[in-house]
Amino acid sequence: MGAMPAEPVNDASLDAKHQRLLSCLRQMGSAVLAYSGGVDSTLVLAAAAGARRKSADGLRLLAVTTDSPTNTREEVEQARTLAAAIGIEHIILATNELETPGYAENPANRCYLCKQTLYPLCRDVARQRGLAWVADGVNCDDLSDYRPGLRAATEQGVRHPLVEAGLSKAEVRELSRRYGLPTAEMPASPCLSSRFPYGTRITEQALAQVAAAEAALRELGFRELRVRYYGSRARVEIAAQEHGRLAQAAVAQAASRAVMDAGFSEVELAAEPLRSGSLNEALRR
Repeated sequence: MGAMPAEPVNDASLDAKHQRLLSCLRQMGSAVLAYSGGVDSTLVLAAAAGARRKSADGLRLLAVTTDSPTNTREEVEQARTLAAAIGIEHIILATNELETPGYAENPANRCYLCKQTLYPLCRDVARQRGLAWVADGVNCDDLSDYRPGLRAATEQGVRHPLVEAGLSKAEVRELSRRYGLPTAEMPASPCLSSRFPYGTRITEQALAQVAAAEAALRELGFRELRVRYYGSRARVEIAAQEHGRLAQAAVAQAASRAVMDAGFSEVELAAEPLRSGSLNEALRR
């Protein structure tokens, strides 16, 4: 995997934050981790495995991944593979956010409704297993973005170990490199519902269509991308470091064909590179 741009990380500061992360996990004693298999929650998982080995009492951690129409089968399998490699017990639970009242209408607080499904599910598992806490992979950078799911976390008493340790996204990536995690350079990949402009109804068929289009683009060698859903039209956004490939006529033609084969009748290849969270700008306006 190619390296992604990152801010410089101060080693002494990072060492101290790493120790705070381990201390936080040991202090928790036992927890269910809402585990996506992404960069942040995988670092929490790896740190928990290390904290468990060095703790006299032993940290008890269970990773819980939801298998839903809003994530891809590849993401679920990746979470399964990583948890097994790290050596943390892991369970996968079937769920469907589209059944949560109001979610399918895709309101501005969609992420809040999602977490209102996820966190109680994790809380029930924690109660059944006798585990004290529910934790997730939120990092300090997430606190400055529009994240209505954080309100649900506060209401449910969910712990954010990375925030408690003071870790930014760049620091999470650097620690992931130190741990030798394959997720260290992984692009951010929010749930498939994030491809739908607020107010656009979300259906299982449309989610599957977006997933198929993005999978086809990855087959063409693109790593970081979004296929935005506008009914019969798709808008393809490619990350800056890969965007130049679209200047090649053959590549642009193949990309458009791949997305149309997924069921879209019109494809727009965005002239500007991907900006994560760009659909939130409508809310700011």
